[in-house]
Amino acid sequence: MYATTVSTEELRLRRELAAVYRLVAHFRMTDLIFTHISVRLPGPEHHFLINPYGLLFEEITASNLVKIDLSGRAVEEAQHPVNPAGFVIHSAVHAARPDAHCVLHTHTRAGCAVAAQQHGLLPLNQISMEFYGRLGYHDYEGVALNLAEQRRLVADLGRHPAMILRNHGLLTVGETPAQAFLRMYYLDKACEIQTTATAAGTPLVVPSPETCELTARQLTGEDDSSDLQDDKAYDFAWSALLRLVERIAPDYKD
Repeated sequence: MYATTVSTEELRLRRELAAVYRLVAHFRMTDLIFTHISVRLPGPEHHFLINPYGLLFEEITASNLVKIDLSGRAVEEAQHPVNPAGFVIHSAVHAARPDAHCVLHTHTRAGCAVAAQQHGLLPLNQISMEFYGRLGYHDYEGVALNLAEQRRLVADLGRHPAMILRNHGLLTVGETPAQAFLRMYYLDKACEIQTTATAAGTPLVVPSPETCELTARQLTGEDDSSDLQDDKAYDFAWSALLRLVERIAPDYKD
């Protein structure tokens, strides 16, 4: 159950993060009880919410998320521990990136496949081009259980909205859980497109760098040169996704 002192804003973030967990489960981006999504809570304490270690993502609710500090210690009584690797990765990003209110990490099949390819993510499709020049890469150092890796991880992420953890998986950040989820959805979709296209064994068509950069700017809201603008797309998509969660997993708010 919630702590008696939970604020209205914390309750809102708990429910939004729980919705993201259910969506990751619905779209089959989970790795059983592994991988993690965290969100920073407002205030000077640097507390954030993360999943209870041992629960499937389809079991996550607003009330069973664990509140921890940057040292990985629970700041309230919790029935479940926290995945140590989740603490190493997420606390590093939260500490280094004030704008990264939400951090989302996955081990999807397509994401892991592209993470094993030397050339990384290719701009093969409009979806892929959202990340053109906006994607970090972090070399594999083993299971993320060593604190010394944190400095290298955040350096490789830099100011990017997403990163490929080589031989490991995908990571996205966002100012909100909604933004981090939508970035992950499309990053994973870009990886699916790439694995399908490269499996065909035929020559690939790659647009010019100029076209890729223009498309990235259009998709990230950085472009002011096009005749028309679409600045409501992600808001509309997230509203539709919340309606989906309400239908398939209404207990996420509990």
